[in-house]
Amino acid sequence: MTKDKKTKTGGRSRSSSWQEWRFWSSPVQLRKWVLLAVALLLAVIIVPKGGLIPASFSPGDVAPRDIKSPRDMLVEDVELTRAKRDAAARAVPLVYRYDASVAGQAIERLERGLVFLSQRQEEVDLDPAQDLLPRLEADFGIPLTSDDYGPLLDLPLDRELVGRIITLLKPLFERPISASLQSFLDDWQAGIVLLERDQERLPSPQWSERVVGLNIVLQQAEGHLAGLDALSSAQQQVLLKLVQQQLRPNLVLDQEETRQRRLHASSQVTPVLFQIKKGEMVVREGERISADQILKLQSLRESGRSSHTLQSAVGLLICIMLLIFVGFVFAQGNISKFNPDRRDLLFLGTVLIAHFVLIKVSIFVSAGMGTVLSSIDAITYYYAIPFALAAMLVRIVLNSETAFIVAICSAVLAGVLFGNSLLVAFYALVGSIVGAHGVRHCQQRTTLYRAGLWIGLTNMAMLIGLHLLTGRAADLQLLYRIGFGFAGGMISAVIVNGTIPLVESLFKYTTDIKLLELANMNAPVLRQLMIQAPGTYHHSILVGNLAESAAEAIRANPLLARVAAYYHDIGKIRKPLYFIENTGGQRNKHDKLAPSMSALILTSHVKDGVDLARENKLGSELIDIIKQHHGTALIKFFYDRAKSLADPGVQQVDERDYRYHGPKPQTREAALIMLADAVEAASRTLADPTPARIQGMVKKLINNIFIDGQLNECDLTLRDLNEIAKSFTRVLSSSFHHRVDYPEPVHIVKVKTDGNDSPAARDKSNKGNHANSDRKSPAPVSDFEAVATQDSTADLKYLREA
Repeated sequence: MTKDKKTKTGGRSRSSSWQEWRFWSSPVQLRKWVLLAVALLLAVIIVPKGGLIPASFSPGDVAPRDIKSPRDMLVEDVELTRAKRDAAARAVPLVYRYDASVAGQAIERLERGLVFLSQRQEEVDLDPAQDLLPRLEADFGIPLTSDDYGPLLDLPLDRELVGRIITLLKPLFERPISASLQSFLDDWQAGIVLLERDQERLPSPQWSERVVGLNIVLQQAEGHLAGLDALSSAQQQVLLKLVQQQLRPNLVLDQEETRQRRLHASSQVTPVLFQIKKGEMVVREGERISADQILKLQSLRESGRSSHTLQSAVGLLICIMLLIFVGFVFAQGNISKFNPDRRDLLFLGTVLIAHFVLIKVSIFVSAGMGTVLSSIDAITYYYAIPFALAAMLVRIVLNSETAFIVAICSAVLAGVLFGNSLLVAFYALVGSIVGAHGVRHCQQRTTLYRAGLWIGLTNMAMLIGLHLLTGRAADLQLLYRIGFGFAGGMISAVIVNGTIPLVESLFKYTTDIKLLELANMNAPVLRQLMIQAPGTYHHSILVGNLAESAAEAIRANPLLARVAAYYHDIGKIRKPLYFIENTGGQRNKHDKLAPSMSALILTSHVKDGVDLARENKLGSELIDIIKQHHGTALIKFFYDRAKSLADPGVQQVDERDYRYHGPKPQTREAALIMLADAVEAASRTLADPTPARIQGMVKKLINNIFIDGQLNECDLTLRDLNEIAKSFTRVLSSSFHHRVDYPEPVHIVKVKTDGNDSPAARDKSNKGNHANSDRKSPAPVSDFEAVATQDSTADLKYLREA
């Protein structure tokens, strides 16, 4: 039994551990872990080198090396400034607030409660616990217990006695009452300011003499109540307790107002400064460090932004975490195209971390360059840093919405890295947005350099604007900074150009540049498709034309739509003759198969296509479209055939066996491939493809797919569907345009003329020929062309019958 119990306990432990692992490895938890790791790494990168090491110099320490001031600066004498500010704060008088309405409210509450008690004596149906206590609490404005209302019920109150009580107590309540009279008098001697109804004044000696302490008022109230012969000593104590609870000081020290005034006075004191010139020796090697030198060293450390402590590092981590988490939650909840999966999160995190590692390295390089070339300030080199790099990469790989979020986050963090500089954040943000916009249609390498050019020009304009904003005079450093700002844009383009292949390889993304490479008709898969399934190859080309045109109409990605159309049916390479477009007039192989087997073969081309796409590393975008281009559509021909062959009383046909396995299209491009695939196939069955018939066929097919729910999981709108229908109709109408029906060629047989071959006879013969002598005679139709025309007509008729 003990062994069994241990086994069960161990089983529960393993089950609990597995459930815990599943919880922490769920997509939501993984996202949190990734975001946390990115925030932590960014905090480590952004904290300056040595920021966690505190200042170790103390008065009397020996300087380890010569330390000079790298710039002109003013150093604050902290001790002297603090002394002056403390003196200014002490000179501000205390603020007392007097509220005369407190007495009136207390008397009113007391009178209301006593009147109710006097009236209660005439009412016999009140329940003390349920009716009396809540009413007394409301009238007196104080909480009461069951021990309190018992003595109150015994008070022999009437209106006359209540009036006498109020008359005796009212003058006491109306005087200025302080919680501590002695404290008030001490403060008054030092100087106070009186606030009454937000009006400020100095209290006169006569007014101050009227101030009384709270304890004195209570003693006087006790004396007045003792003179009421109608009340016993116990009843007088009950009333005194009520008075004590109602009585409040109406003259109080306003500590917050006093503190604010003293802070304001302290802030108005200008700091006591002394100047340090650039190159001035602060401390020499081997010299004992004095207190003044420590003050200078601290100022140098703070001006160099290297005095971060562990506390500031933790604060930085918290701020970065909030920025990333809040930005992520907001974007995911409010931006429809922002829905990154785990791969996207890893990519975004890697880009941000690599971006700031590059910036940090650039800062060190700039500092070194500033030392080597003293004619150019080290800060000038900062403007060549590729701030737009992260946003450009994200825009090329993902979308503009995500790139905008990354641009904001990277700009804010860049401002933090450069000493909480708003100008740096603004400079980085504008350049990032321009760069992301410049690569929105990046289908060629030259697009990157064009975007870099625009970033450089924008940086130049930004630097001129920031220079004017700060009010500086134009100098040679401004020209240097403008030049380095332009270089920063071009450097961004160069780095992005070299990074894209690495991103495609590591994260398996398919960029527009990669799509252009896949669009090459000499690609191995497309050549195999052309040889083994020529009908499918031709069909895919036409689907590509339809999808590309429609994508342009609805502002989707035309390049992705066209390339996806080329590859959407590559799974038919495995069994090409089971698809009607590849039979070439041969007998239909499905005539000998059961409908269920035919449906299985048709649906298998999706799985085969996915396998081929993975083998050829086509990328997740194309693989997803191959999976989704049929959605869960019904193979209606074989489904109807199965129902007609099935015995109604014995066998039922399950519709699910005749549907594709999905998923339904998740993107607009996948939906376009589904629609274009269906429309192109159906267009071959039109007997007389006039524009009106084509339009009717297109609208009917799109409507059927829409009603079947195949478009439920993508963000196509009804307006998009209307534009798609127009685009399909236009492309198909141009494909099926009518040609001129040329006459058959005339075979001229040379015969003897019996002497009638005179010029006049030839002229007469020419007049009898076709009247349009300016038109060229049509070229003879070869036997091959005639046979091909007959075969195509037969194939079209076979497709219509099928």
